Amino acid sequence: MMPGSVPIKLSMLGRVQHRDIVLRAVAAACKLVRPQPTLPPDADWNDFRMQVVTAVSEAFNNIVLHSYAGREDGIIEMNIRTGRNHISVELRDFGDSFDPNEIPEPDLDRLPESGLGMFIIKELMEISYRPGRPNVLTLSKRLTDSHAGVLPEATKGGEA
Repeated sequence: MMPGSVPIKLSMLGRVQHRDIVLRAVAAACKLVRPQPTLPPDADWNDFRMQVVTAVSEAFNNIVLHSYAGREDGIIEMNIRTGRNHISVELRDFGDSFDPNEIPEPDLDRLPESGLGMFIIKELMEISYRPGRPNVLTLSKRLTDSHAGVLPEATKGGEA
C-alpha cells in the first residue's frame, strides 16, 4: 500500500442499482495507483482504469445475478487496496459459490450475448477465488507502461 493510503471499504445490498456506486469508488481508487498522476492522464492509465472498472462491473453483476440469484437481501462487501501502480479489489458475498475454472470459455465466433463475464474478468485481471462463507473474489492488476513493462515506481521499494 502507498504511504498514507487507507483501504477503501464498502458494504451494500447486492442489487444492480448499486453497481454505479461500486464503479465510481473503483474508478476513483484507480487514481491512487500512481504517486503523481500525469495531467492529462496517459493512454496506459486510461486503459488500466477502464479494464479495472470493466472487470469489477462484470464481477459485481455475476454476484448479483448468480450468487444471490435474484435475492434482494444479499450483502456484498468490497475492499479496495491501492499500491504503487497496483490495485486489488476484493468482493465478498454470502451467496452460492462457484468454481471459476469450471466455467467454459465462450464461443466467440458465435458472438454470445451472455456468458462472457468470467472470460472478460480473466482477460483483464489476475483473479483468485475462495468459496465459502463468505465467498471471496480478489481481482488484482498492475499498471504497466506499454513501452517498458511495469512503471518504474512499482520497482522502487515499498509495498505493492
